[in-house]
Amino acid sequence: MPETALTPRDAEEVAAAIAEAAAAMQPLELKGAGSKRGLGRPVQAGRSLDLSGLAGVTLYEPDELVLSARAGTRLHEIEALLAQNRQQLAFEPGDLGPLYGGPAGAGTIGGALACNLAGPRRIKAGAARDHFLGVVAVNGRGELFKAGGRVVKNVTGYDLCKLLAGSHGTLAAMTDVTVKVLPAPEKTRTLLAFGLDDAAAIRALTAALKSAHEVSGAAHLPASLAALSAVDDVRHAGHAVTAVRVEGFPASVAHRAAAIKTMLAGFAPVEELHSANSRAFWRELRDAAPFVRHAARDLWRLSLPPSRGAEVVARLAARLEVLAYYDWGGGLVWLGLPPSGDAHAAAVRAALADTGGHATLMRAPDGVRAAVDVFEPLAGGLARLSARIKEGFDPCGVLNPGRLYAGAPQPAASGA
Repeated sequence: MPETALTPRDAEEVAAAIAEAAAAMQPLELKGAGSKRGLGRPVQAGRSLDLSGLAGVTLYEPDELVLSARAGTRLHEIEALLAQNRQQLAFEPGDLGPLYGGPAGAGTIGGALACNLAGPRRIKAGAARDHFLGVVAVNGRGELFKAGGRVVKNVTGYDLCKLLAGSHGTLAAMTDVTVKVLPAPEKTRTLLAFGLDDAAAIRALTAALKSAHEVSGAAHLPASLAALSAVDDVRHAGHAVTAVRVEGFPASVAHRAAAIKTMLAGFAPVEELHSANSRAFWRELRDAAPFVRHAARDLWRLSLPPSRGAEVVARLAARLEVLAYYDWGGGLVWLGLPPSGDAHAAAVRAALADTGGHATLMRAPDGVRAAVDVFEPLAGGLARLSARIKEGFDPCGVLNPGRLYAGAPQPAASGA
């Protein structure tokens, strides 16, 4: 835990603080509101650089679908502003504060981009990095730099925004960011199929995703986790719940929902959720809410081919008491395991070994996260390349040391 906090008020003060730290070889922990402080390895630093004071929307042009804000601006403030113009952050960033025992609504736009964590709409809209247009940031030398612009066509040469997205503050301290925003859907419907086992559910989700119906969410919850939902039709189902979301103009949504309902009826009984309940349900999945109630469990996030998700969970369930749900059509698995001294890391990575997937330890006690690989270990060539990038941005290793990997200056993990 850092002993003292630096609280810069603008980009120039951020640059001065980092330059001083680099000259003194004193590591810094970068943080905004701290809502995702439990994600990654515990930072090895004696001081923190608190960026939460860099807050406020600095530009919003609804007609141009662009918004700029200080990196410490709370996501809920941005989302409320966008909602006034029926717009949204289409990558659906999660509110992970409660997952780590903190309050809801604390996450910042800088933290969302630094972690590159997208929600259920990732399968249609892409990741956070795909909406990240421009940045003002300070590298580990204390040098202020700008990258990108206000429109996609301005991004030429090295796209540093995509490099910073998923770097978890190990390459630079972002002070200002610009993102693309998109119209919010006029209508949302979710089709729920009941009682499918994991393998059958993923087959149903795959059929929906391969259809022409522009699915924007595809998930499956076992009965035990569905029972924790705040949405009545899900909580009282008494069965596993397989969900498919469609969004857009009302007439289009009605047509596509009817077609998907017919398709899913070949797998299991089907019901519908309309707009308000649909939004509530997908927020729960976005925020990993089922595991807020299972706070003692070590929590993993597995990214793998959808066709292999049920198989990997079954492998682990043969040895461990597993709780898991599937997003992204089965390509993302939120996996809760009984607490242990190593979060069962060897078993998790062994189960994934032949899939081409990777695993991130999303939640575990500090001592566990300090002792095991939180992010997927990098192969030799990639590790060397990433370490060179880290050295180029932060040669003294003062920015979030140890957040991604143990040891001296290490590479950034981009996330999914």
